[in-house]
Amino acid sequence: MCVITLALMEDSAPRPAPQAITTANPADRPVYVIGGGPGGLATAYALRAQGVRAVVVEKADGVGASWRRHYDRLHLHTTRRRSALPGLAIPRRFGRWVSRDDMVRYLEKYAEVHELEIVTGVEVSRVERTADGTGWVLHATGGRELVGSAVVVATGYNHTPHLPRWPGLDTFTGDLAHACGYRSGKEYAGRDVLVVGVGNTGAEIAVDLVESGAGRVRLAVRTVPHLVRRSTAGWPAQYSGILVRRLPVGLVDRICRVLAKASIPDLSAQGLPRPGTGLYTRARQGAIPVQDVGLIDAVRRGRVEIVAAVEGFEDDGKVVLADGSRIAPDAVVAATGYARALEDLVGHLGVLDDRGAPVAHGARAPKDAPGLYFTGFTTPISGTLRELAIDAQKIAKAVRRHLR
Repeated sequence: MCVITLALMEDSAPRPAPQAITTANPADRPVYVIGGGPGGLATAYALRAQGVRAVVVEKADGVGASWRRHYDRLHLHTTRRRSALPGLAIPRRFGRWVSRDDMVRYLEKYAEVHELEIVTGVEVSRVERTADGTGWVLHATGGRELVGSAVVVATGYNHTPHLPRWPGLDTFTGDLAHACGYRSGKEYAGRDVLVVGVGNTGAEIAVDLVESGAGRVRLAVRTVPHLVRRSTAGWPAQYSGILVRRLPVGLVDRICRVLAKASIPDLSAQGLPRPGTGLYTRARQGAIPVQDVGLIDAVRRGRVEIVAAVEGFEDDGKVVLADGSRIAPDAVVAATGYARALEDLVGHLGVLDDRGAPVAHGARAPKDAPGLYFTGFTTPISGTLRELAIDAQKIAKAVRRHLR
């Protein structure tokens, strides 16, 4: 792995003029890939395979930074074979469901094996067109201006922790943390914990708390999720997602409804009724189903209690729920997701929709921004890593055509 670290100088030292990685000839400029996660690394490799120089710019000090921050028990919900990036299989010894630490090892090995050109410790704050319109300028840490022929934004879906603006949050003195800071349920042994949010992260944290000896675990739910078995009789849910992805949404919704009744118990009495909206309809709106890693059993046995959504906080440490009740947990873990945080980076270019998501994704560049591509900002039911790998090769071919 070719890693270039552009370290910042101490505040007390004289600062040089802004540095730039650029060339006089637009045709010789590299393609910059912003983000050293799976999407960025896969795209850099695919570009190299197309004969295009690619430079990955990563704000952390190594690749896979977001993976390193995940909780300890995390394993992929997609299979090893369907989660590999192009050009390198995930080692069989990592098992069918790859752990967090093994995924980080794989990403490090991927960068090393493919000798990717990676700049670490540099954060890109803004992307603009060059004055002559022949390329892109990346404004980065320390006043640097990096000039490239094209840009691929791969900063990821889980970029910036999102915490809702609950009433009373600013004055709440209780123990509250976002899920990004959660590592292990051992830290909460014997305590009464409220987990807010029932996505895959919230569901798995709730199970981890139970298995780690928390005194009481409650899970606050606003919108009832679709629950699916990660694997049924050896058949992974991901495989089904791959098979049905191109089918009509309504048909997939009906198929999933039948399968759910056959494989998922009715948890209405425990506070988790079957959703009224179809699974694929929800997925197309960005709400992926929750893959079961123990939540169903924990809810059925009463080890995880389902409560109403959080509406606010009070000074005495109480949490106000949507049904008007108040509870006083020892700790609150907010599994409330992440923001894409693309507004400052590219919002001025008119390439984002009203939800802050890219208007074009994968090999399609926005109409008014040729040479600008996005990857990793969708949540397909066929598996994010699988789709990142496919997108990488499509983007690389699109970039090569653009440069020609």
